[in-house]
Amino acid sequence: MLLEERIITLFKRNLQHTLTYWSVFFSFGLCIAFLGPTILDLRCQTQSTLQEITWVFFSQQFCLLIGSSIGGIFKTLFCSLTGLFVSSLLISVVFAIIPLCHNVLLLAVVMAVAGLAMGVIDTIANIQLVKLYQKDSAIFLQALHFFIGLGALVSPLIADPFLSETNCLQGNNTSNTTEIMHHIRHTLVGPSASNLSQYKLPMEGEVVTQVSYAFWIMALINLPVPIAVFLLMKRERMVPCCRSSSPPLLTQDEMAMETQSTDAQDPSSKDSDMEGHGSLFSCCRGEHLQGVPVSFFGIHILGGLVLFMTDGIVGEYSGFVYSYAVADPMKMAHKTAGYLASVFWAAITVGRLGAIPLSYRFKPAGLLLVNLSGVIVTVLLLLIFYKSTAFLFVGTWFLGMFLSSIFPCMLAYTEDILEYQGCATTVLVTSAGMGEMVCQVMVGSIIQIKGSYSFLLSGMIIGCLGFVLFFILLFFHRTHKQHLAGGPGKSHITE
Repeated sequence: MLLEERIITLFKRNLQHTLTYWSVFFSFGLCIAFLGPTILDLRCQTQSTLQEITWVFFSQQFCLLIGSSIGGIFKTLFCSLTGLFVSSLLISVVFAIIPLCHNVLLLAVVMAVAGLAMGVIDTIANIQLVKLYQKDSAIFLQALHFFIGLGALVSPLIADPFLSETNCLQGNNTSNTTEIMHHIRHTLVGPSASNLSQYKLPMEGEVVTQVSYAFWIMALINLPVPIAVFLLMKRERMVPCCRSSSPPLLTQDEMAMETQSTDAQDPSSKDSDMEGHGSLFSCCRGEHLQGVPVSFFGIHILGGLVLFMTDGIVGEYSGFVYSYAVADPMKMAHKTAGYLASVFWAAITVGRLGAIPLSYRFKPAGLLLVNLSGVIVTVLLLLIFYKSTAFLFVGTWFLGMFLSSIFPCMLAYTEDILEYQGCATTVLVTSAGMGEMVCQVMVGSIIQIKGSYSFLLSGMIIGCLGFVLFFILLFFHRTHKQHLAGGPGKSHITE
């Protein structure tokens, strides 16, 4: 059989929970990818400058980081499901009211709310899947992150028919603006924006755009997600006004069997739901860190730094590959270069889907080693063949494939090392979000100073740093195992 009977049984037992967590990650992907393609129409809607509208990117990313940091405070199942319900519902509300935002400051506030909801979803869904499947969580985490890619592919497809081909502020000179609009739109395809000070577009005139329909369609598409979370809460008898007559998804006997099985494997994990997976700030309180070994801190820090680097590559590559392609020495056609980011995200989505069976066959550490090596080799080849248009597409595809499964593999790996205690999920999610934002800003500044060739060189340096940090993490893993063998339970965090 492709999967063990035990894993299939476990999946069937937690089917509604798992599908619900996967669906909220579809919401996450839907929300993370729509802003780039629609930003020029939103500029017209708010009648703002390009420099002003790009602050919307920052507000979303910054609040996503905050949401990821505080998502771990939702410790119980009731709090977690409530957080997911409110967050996924907020995303639909945000989609619905974006067309009503005719002021850039108001739009930035709305996107900040969306970012906060996305961050909470990111942390809670990862934590809950790890709690459900523990040592078997790698395969389900890969599937979880596949749904981000799926949502990120769907939202631009929905928006595309409603985007303005020329200047959406009528009454001004619109000649020769079509190519400029295409160029800026593809430049803004990443989660944040590069320097746009050289572009001057009209700010006054009658607003002519149909992008509102795209947001309302996405609001309707997302609406089943909070409904699914509510149904799960109802099934678990967590909605006072809608008590279900059907039994909870796990009967008392099944829960007892699972507890006995877990206790047999690790006596210290009995209270792990309450003793681990706090928010980033609660994890840093001194009383929680008494008596833990240095290796415990090292695993958290190094795992976070590896994802800081790899997710940083995802952010900077998706954000600047278009700008790199249309500049010297490649000088690719604007329309052709616009496909590169789509190829990159498609590769990430396909890679996460393909990593599902691989996660069952191979250990996370082995997959991480292959993926990190693949990232370095791919960027090196892109540097060597820097004038080849065809290889840029090929390299973009393989880079997306190698980067796709690093986050879920690292999450499964570190949680397994720490025996599902501590704050690994919260630290990793926060570090990844911070890396995506910081590396993109840093690489964008370097490109402005040193030129487009520094784009790939920066990616190479970041990839090599991540590779070295991973080997240091392997050393700390070995040290931590020796510590546990010498004194079991010493890594336990007290509340």
